[in-house]
Amino acid sequence: MEKPQLAFNKINFILVAIGLAVIVLGFILMSGAGSDETHFEEAIFSATRIKVAPVMSLLGFVFIIFAIMYKPKKK
Repeated sequence: MEKPQLAFNKINFILVAIGLAVIVLGFILMSGAGSDETHFEEAIFSATRIKVAPVMSLLGFVFIIFAIMYKPKKK
């Protein structure tokens, strides 16, 4: 009997894991202390939280789409 072919192979799973790690890192960069009624936290408006982290998360999602559609070359 032939071994059944899966839709993904090992490289696809590795690429998806890398994409998930980039997304998680982007969400971690977005998190942090917030302001409350008595203290205003200026770090809310830092470039890391507003620009870098969302772009990193978006690139992670795009990378996962690439990882799903990636088809290795036949030998």
